[in-house]
Amino acid sequence: MTHPLRGRDFRLLFGARALSLAGDAVVPAALALAVLRVTGSGSGLAIVLASAMLPRLVALPLGGVLADRRGARPIAIGTDTLACAAQVCTAVLLLGGHPSLWQLAIAQAVGGAASGLALPALSPLVVGTVPADALPRANALLGTVAGGARLLGPAIAGTFVLTVGPGWTFLLDAASFGASAVLISCTRVQRRAPDPEGPATSLRDDLKEGWAEVRARDWYWTSLIAHGIWNGAQGAMLTLAPVIAVQRLGGESVWIVTTEAGAAGVFVGSLLAGRFRPRRPVAVANAGLVAYAIPLTALAFYAPAMVFVPCYALALAGLGFLNPTWESTVQALIPERALARVSSYDWLLSMAAAPLGYTLGPWAASLWGPRAPLLVAAVLVATSCLGTFAAPGVRRLTLDAAKDPSPTPEPQPA
Repeated sequence: MTHPLRGRDFRLLFGARALSLAGDAVVPAALALAVLRVTGSGSGLAIVLASAMLPRLVALPLGGVLADRRGARPIAIGTDTLACAAQVCTAVLLLGGHPSLWQLAIAQAVGGAASGLALPALSPLVVGTVPADALPRANALLGTVAGGARLLGPAIAGTFVLTVGPGWTFLLDAASFGASAVLISCTRVQRRAPDPEGPATSLRDDLKEGWAEVRARDWYWTSLIAHGIWNGAQGAMLTLAPVIAVQRLGGESVWIVTTEAGAAGVFVGSLLAGRFRPRRPVAVANAGLVAYAIPLTALAFYAPAMVFVPCYALALAGLGFLNPTWESTVQALIPERALARVSSYDWLLSMAAAPLGYTLGPWAASLWGPRAPLLVAAVLVATSCLGTFAAPGVRRLTLDAAKDPSPTPEPQPA
């Protein structure tokens, strides 16, 4: 197997991704502190977060269409530049004195839209910079740097915010996006040239064609449902677990240790994905996600920290293994002409499901106590992830033959 870092273009892409992830890792703490300083309330933070999330969700399908039409490289350069500008504006607002909540919300909305446009372009960028046999290791390397950013981000953010303030932290994030844009502009990305004689298509037709690629593969759409439920369950976990950890498991330090253990689990799982290539990748990766039911159940019964923390790390290792394995499978089997659009549906469902968990988890806990939503989430995760085995494509799909057991639909005419 060719090592992806031997190639100049992937090294540039890897550096760009590492910089943007490192910058983003320090933003959540800086944003929370900045908004709390401005408003003094959690509702203000909710408004700013929603202002970033909604444009991101709306922009995802458009980002997939643009990346497939125009190429992933120009979209990535443009979105990094836009995100850089948004974070510079946020930094200027914070460094300038007393910004209004609506000003911060608008700046983060622009950044959210840039993120939504950029995410579907990542997979085509990887495909265009490494040989086919190096895709698993390339995705594992990207997963590892993402896990490392999650592991070190909170500590770096705390130090940076408390020493120089949130404004300079956003300026650091802006610099990371600017550097990423420069690196990607130096990267050569191979892509299939569009047919100049082909019929012009509308945005609606392009979206329909991407959705047809999703529907034609039972291994893909059944896995999307399971992954969406997993993200919803994680949303419930992330809203209920901190309260339980503080009130019943030993205090704030328990939750801090838990988040660090989870980040370490993602890191280890990504490393494992670079070493281990299962013959049936989707089946094995989905089975690994079932492990998330374990910490959900442990938390529901207020298991002691010495039990809950390693269970959480194990579950997040399953996520760390799934992400690179899933990306490699999708990149190998989805036609390049529709890869960004297909990826956008994946991101859209995952991101939409998480806020649902944030909302339904606390609401259900207020009615029936936290045990009920946690156990329901555990059952849903286990049944949905194991339920993907009912799809023939999940059971039969192997990368040994480099074939997709599902048919590829014909492109939709204009």
